[in-house]
Amino acid sequence: MLWLYLLGIATFLGIVVRRLQRRQKPLNDELYSKRVAIDHVSSGVAWVSASGKLHSLNASLAQMLGGSAETLAGTNWLEIFPEGDRPRVTEAFSQMLLAGIASVGARTVDGYGGEVPRAVVLVAVHDHKMRFMGHHCIVETAVMELPERRGEVLHPHHREPRTEFATLSS
Repeated sequence: MLWLYLLGIATFLGIVVRRLQRRQKPLNDELYSKRVAIDHVSSGVAWVSASGKLHSLNASLAQMLGGSAETLAGTNWLEIFPEGDRPRVTEAFSQMLLAGIASVGARTVDGYGGEVPRAVVLVAVHDHKMRFMGHHCIVETAVMELPERRGEVLHPHHREPRTEFATLSS
C-alpha cells in the first residue's frame, strides 16, 4: 500500500516538473533571442549593474571603446566618458532614475586616447518588485559636422573627413 502512495507522489511531482519546464521554455527562448539581437546590433549596448560596473557589453561597444568585452567588463561605467562629460552623463543618469529613460550627447574615450562624440541612451531596469537592478547604456555613433569645414563630415571611427555630395552625378 505504501508503494502506491509513493507512486502517486512521484507521478504528481513528474507532472509538476514537466509543467514548469513547459513554462520556462518560452522564457529561455525569448532571453536567448534578445541576447542574440543585442550581440548583433551596430549600436553599442552595455548592461550596467546597480553598483555602476559594466557587466556585459556587445562587440560593437567594445570596438567603439578600443578594447575587448572581457577586459572592459568590471570597470566603472563612467570611465568610458572623459572627465569633462561626466557631469552631463551623471545628470542624465539622475533623469533616467526618475523617468526610466534618458538620452544625452557625450564623448567617449576610445582605446587610443581620443574622444569621439556619441549619442548615449540610458534605460533603467527594475525587477518585479520595482527595485532598481541596473541600466542599459546604449551608445550610438554620432556623425557630427564641423563648423569650419562645411560640406565635410568627420566620421568618428576614421577621424578623416569625407565629402558628402549634395547631388548625385551620372
